[in-house]
This record gives sequence, structure tokens and C-alpha cells, in this order.
Amino acid sequence: MTGRGEKFERLCSIMHRLRAPGGCPWDREQTHSSLVKYLIEETYELAEAVEDGDEAELVKELGDVLLQVVFHAEIAAETGRFTIEDVVESICEKMVKRHPHVFAEAKAEDSEAVLRQWEKLKHQERGDGASLLEGIPRQLPALQKASRLQGRASKVGFDWENIAQVEDKVREEFRELEHAKSEGSQRVHEEFGDLLFALVNWARFLGVDPEKALQDCNRKFVRRFQHIETSLQAKGSSVHEADLAEMDALWEEAKTGFQGR
Repeated sequence: MTGRGEKFERLCSIMHRLRAPGGCPWDREQTHSSLVKYLIEETYELAEAVEDGDEAELVKELGDVLLQVVFHAEIAAETGRFTIEDVVESICEKMVKRHPHVFAEAKAEDSEAVLRQWEKLKHQERGDGASLLEGIPRQLPALQKASRLQGRASKVGFDWENIAQVEDKVREEFRELEHAKSEGSQRVHEEFGDLLFALVNWARFLGVDPEKALQDCNRKFVRRFQHIETSLQAKGSSVHEADLAEMDALWEEAKTGFQGR
């Protein structure tokens, strides 16, 4: 424990020095608002390290995210609003309170019971007048947020009865999008959003994480397109010179080579 505390204290001391007079000009200019983009970027880089199974990179990216936490706390401490100790105490209290089956007398036999208890405690903390949809971050990726919204609503029975109804809704939204094409860009915008929302519902009923499914599809597209690029380069050509038929043939070749990957 001592070593852990000393290392964390060193990180806090480094951050304090960077923000102090005579420290780093860039670090001293930062605010909570200016740092948000870096926090989001570092979090995505951390997620990528997890997906890649790269432990060395995981250590590095966890450190980058931890730095963001310490950075924000240091900025707040400078004006006496809160400190890193307040941040740590807050999360400690939250974790103890949200796990009464570990730290108190409550019972939870499995993961599902833990999640139900967690949601119940969150609702109690928000109060009876709070919306069921409160607490879902505004900045979540849209597919992930749609899934979270639908999941919350389903907990009180506001949901489709079966997957066939969901599939009918997807078809209905597709038809409405087709009709909207003659009604202007704003209607197309709205109907396209409705179709995406319906597709997220379909993914939920299928047990598919729509955000991950699209991310995996994006990665597959990158692999296949890069196969086109490298194949053309090997022939002394490029995507800027090849015609569509040639690129399509290489795309099909990539699909065969990357099937299931």
C-alpha cells in the first residue's frame, strides 16, 4: 500500500509542478473545458488497447486516463473547489454504497441481481421526481445512447412485445424514409434518424451491441480497403489510377482472404 500511495503522490506532485508558476505554459493554460477532448481521445485509445489485447499499451493508456483525472482535480484545487482527495473519497463512498451485498447485509446471488440492485440504488439517489432517463451522458456515441435509452424504458415495460414487431417497425421506418426523399432534406434527416433508432432496437432484441457491431464493420472495411491499396501498389498502381471494376475485384479478393476476421 505504501508504494502505491507514493507513486500516486508523485503523479499528483508532477501535475502540481506543471501547473505552478514557472511550470509548463501549455499545462497552465488548460481548463476543464479545454481538456474534455483529450479525455475523450484518451478513453478511446484505452478502449482500443483493451480490444487489441496489448498489455503494455493498456498500462500506458490507463496512465493517460489517470493523468486526466489528476489534471482536472489540480485545476479545481487551485481555486479551492475540490481536491484529488475529494475525488477519491467520492468514488470510494459510491462503490461501498452501491455494493451493499459486499459491504452490508444485502443479498445478490448473481450478476443480474447486482445490476438490478445498482439501478434501484441509482434511482433512490436521484429521487422519486427524477426521470428514468436521467444519468445517461449526453455525449455518448449515438448508437450506444439509443441502446441505453431503449434499455431504460424497457425496464418499466415500455417496449415491443416480440422481435417480429421490431422488424415490422424497421420496415415501416425504411418505407417512410423512401417517401421522405421527395419532401426535402430535413424530412430525410428525421426519417433516417428514426430508421437508425429502430435498427438499434432490432439489435437489442437480437442481443447485438450496435456500437460494437458498427465498429467491427468499420475495422473490416479498413482491412479490405487497405488490401486494395497494397495490391495496387504492388502492381505499380494506386487507388487514384485504378477503375472501379479493378477495385471491386480486389475487394472480393479481400473478402475471401479476410472471411471471418
